[in-house]
Amino acid sequence: MKIGVLASQGAFAEHITALKRLSAEAVPVRLPRELNGVDGLIIPGGESTVIARLMLDDNLSGDIRELARSGLPVMGTCAGVIVMSKKVFPSTLEPLRIMDISVRRNVFGRQQESFETELPIPALGEPAFPAIFIRAPAIEQVNGAVKVLARLADDTIVAARQGKLLVLAFHPELTDDLRFHRYFLDIIAGKQ
Repeated sequence: MKIGVLASQGAFAEHITALKRLSAEAVPVRLPRELNGVDGLIIPGGESTVIARLMLDDNLSGDIRELARSGLPVMGTCAGVIVMSKKVFPSTLEPLRIMDISVRRNVFGRQQESFETELPIPALGEPAFPAIFIRAPAIEQVNGAVKVLARLADDTIVAARQGKLLVLAFHPELTDDLRFHRYFLDIIAGKQ
């Protein structure tokens, strides 16, 4: 299984390391031709405006949008949630609009207000997942076939899935817990 990790900016190296720990082939993607032959794609956390701009500059946006609409599994974490969404508030960036969700940026405050919490996620089973939130977005609205996978205690949606698309407002790549990367590989393999 060959997984592309968008490597324009952000926490892409950590995703590559997590995938390799699960014996998956992980390749950085910076140019359209590097999407050839990938079985799935991860859009990592980072700065969403920068990631979206670099995707446009590198002619990746259209290709990723088409591949996702044709069934390529895509996982977005933190900034990746923003990039994959249909609507973003507040923002002037152009999202991919591949997932039927509305997202609000930086809901949990600035960098110094980052936090970690034990998040119950029924799709992963026990124990709770150690979710790390860093200037994270929140999913404000889900539509259509989008299924909520996790909420905070205050009911804020922080993980969702729509078919082969998976979004997490937190950073699973910054933990030693590989369950979300394994879950994404299972989606690719048709086991989830």
